[in-house]
Amino acid sequence: MNFSFSGYQTENFFDEMFTPDGGIRPGYEHLKAKFENLTHEDLTNRQLATERALLSMGITFNVYSEGEGTERIMPIDIIPRVLPNAEWEWLEKGLKQRIKALNMFIDDVYNDQNILNDGVVPRDLIESSKCFLKPCIGLKPPKGIWCHITGTDLIKGDDGTFMVLEDNLRCPSGVSYMLENRELSKQIFPDVLARTGVRPVSDYPTRLLQMLQNLADRPNPTIAVLTPGIYNSAYFEHSYLAQQMGVELVDTRDLVVSDGYVKMRTTSGLQIVDVIYRRMDDVFLDPEAFNPDSLLGIPGIFEVYKKGRVALANAPGTGVADDKVVYAYVPRIIQYYLGEEAIIPNVRTYICGEKEDFDYVMEHIDQLVVKEANEAGGYGMLIGPKASSEEHELFREKIRNNPRNYIAQPTISLSRVPCMVDGHSEGRHVDLRPYILYGDDINVIPGGLTRVALRKGSLVVNSSQGGGGKDTWVLY
Repeated sequence: MNFSFSGYQTENFFDEMFTPDGGIRPGYEHLKAKFENLTHEDLTNRQLATERALLSMGITFNVYSEGEGTERIMPIDIIPRVLPNAEWEWLEKGLKQRIKALNMFIDDVYNDQNILNDGVVPRDLIESSKCFLKPCIGLKPPKGIWCHITGTDLIKGDDGTFMVLEDNLRCPSGVSYMLENRELSKQIFPDVLARTGVRPVSDYPTRLLQMLQNLADRPNPTIAVLTPGIYNSAYFEHSYLAQQMGVELVDTRDLVVSDGYVKMRTTSGLQIVDVIYRRMDDVFLDPEAFNPDSLLGIPGIFEVYKKGRVALANAPGTGVADDKVVYAYVPRIIQYYLGEEAIIPNVRTYICGEKEDFDYVMEHIDQLVVKEANEAGGYGMLIGPKASSEEHELFREKIRNNPRNYIAQPTISLSRVPCMVDGHSEGRHVDLRPYILYGDDINVIPGGLTRVALRKGSLVVNSSQGGGGKDTWVLY
C-alpha cells in the first residue's frame, strides 16, 4: 500500500508544506509525488537506513545528565523542508545586515564605546554581561572581524514570516548535521533533489577553510581546529570539520606558547600555528587572561593573539553580542550603525531589567517563554503555558533576584513541517539555523540546520532536549 498525505492535519498552525485547505505549497510538488509513489514499507526502511547510517558514521552528540555523558545519534526525519528562492534571498539579505551590524557593535563596545556613550544600549547592561571580557578592551582582531562563524536561529509564527529568535556568535554548532543530512538526502531521494533544483551546501568546509586562510598574513598558513576534547558534546563535529578541511584537530595538550608564538607539538618538533578555529568558550581559552581555574586553556595564547601572531575564530569577546538581553536591542543596533530598519524582525522581547517589562512579566508569566541571558541548548528556560504554578513562582523569584539576567517572549506557535511518525505523517514544530561565514565578504550558506521538536506538541527543538533535524532545501 502506498504512502499518502491524505490524512495530514495542519491543526490551525502555519504549515510549510500544506495550505489550510489541503493545497500544496510551491516547491513541495515533486517531493509529495515521490513520497506517494513509495510504500509504507519503503519509507520505514529508508528511515531506519538513515538512522543506521548516522550511527555507523559516528554522527553522535553527548547529553549530560547528573554528570554522566550519554552518546546519542541526532534523530533525522526524512521529509525535507523546502524554502523558495525568493524567501531565501530575503533571509540572506537580512542575515548579512544583522551580522555586519553586530560585528560593528562588538568592535565598538571593546573600543570607542560610542553606542554606550550615546545611550542607545545601556552601559550597565554591557558591563554586567558575563560575556563582556575586560581583557578584550582595545582589541583589534585580524581584518577587523570578530564573528567569523555565526549560527542565527530563525522561526516562523502564525503568519509564516521568519523572525530572529536568537544569535549564536560564540561557538555555534550543528553544521555537521546540515552537511550529513544533505548526504543522506542524496542517497534517499537523488531524483527528487535533481528535479526540484536544490542549491548545494556541500562546499561549506571549503568556504570555511578559505575564510580561515583569509585571516592569516602569509600564504599556506597552518590551521587547526581546537576542541575541548572527546567528552565535549560536539566532539564529532570538531573532528568532522577538521577532516573535511584537511587541517589538524588539536586539544590544549597539543598546543604551547613558545618564543612568542602558538606552536603545535608534532612528531618532528614544534610547528607554528597561524589560525585556530576554536570550539571552546572564551573564558576557558587562556587561564592567564580569563579564568585562572581553567584546565582546558593554553597559558599565554591571548597575549600572542593581541600581538597579531595568531588568529582566532571567533574572536574572544564575541559572546557579548550573544547575550539574550542584548538581542532585544539588535534592531536599535542595526539602526545606529547602518541607518536601516532591521530586515528580519526580532520576536517581541520583554527586558526584565526594565521596570515596565518586569511588571508585565511578573503578571503574565504563565503566557510567556522566559530565558536566562547566557544559557543555551534549551536550558535555563521556562515555557509558561506548559509549566506548573510552582514553576511559575520559582521563575518569578529568580527574576526578582536577578532581573538583568532574564528576558521573556510571547509563546509563539512555531510553523510546522510534516514528519514521519510510525509510518504516517504528522506535523511537528521547526526552527532554522543558517550558518554565516564572515571573511572577505559575508557568506550565507544556502540551507542550514532545520531542527524539529519531535515530541508531539513540543516547542523545544534542541537536540539535548529531545529534538531532531531535517535537511533544508533552498531552491534556485
